[in-house]
Amino acid sequence: MDSLPFAPKPRPCKVCAKAFVPRTSMHSVCSPRCMARKVKKDAADERALLRVRKEAAKPRQKWLDECQAIVNKIVRIRDAHLGCCSCDRGPNWSGQWHASHLRSVGAASAVRFHLWNIHKGCSICNNHLSGNLAEYGPRIRERIGNAKVDWLYTQNHRVTHNVEYLKRFKAVMGKRLRRMERRMA
Repeated sequence: MDSLPFAPKPRPCKVCAKAFVPRTSMHSVCSPRCMARKVKKDAADERALLRVRKEAAKPRQKWLDECQAIVNKIVRIRDAHLGCCSCDRGPNWSGQWHASHLRSVGAASAVRFHLWNIHKGCSICNNHLSGNLAEYGPRIRERIGNAKVDWLYTQNHRVTHNVEYLKRFKAVMGKRLRRMERRMA
């Protein structure tokens, strides 16, 4: 310190705000402990910024897929005690369960996320038999009633969900899903 033409002025630590005399002009913290805290905070800030940037760059289709996945999970939990909506497979069937749509997403985007339109179905009916609609319709009429099924068939308008709506929808349905999962546990 004696070789410097001037004595460095004390400055506040960026972490704890305690005054300290810096050793170099780039020195911003008073101790190794504060340096570790600063590095950890900077890394957390960087991760948060990256998360926000990734979220902003996410396309609408990705939001649709995430919302559909949450709704499908809700339906599988809701219908856990029921068998396949299209065939005679019972709830104890050991295969994979899907969330089957009565009105397809392409044909009726207005009821894509509507819970009356989605029911638990086995992977065989949903994938290999294209939903097995010949059996699906009558069974769903028994399950939810004629009035609700008729209402679903009248919803023919096209709906394009914007990203803001999908964000809100995902938050609400995610909260509902977590509540259902807590009740099941």
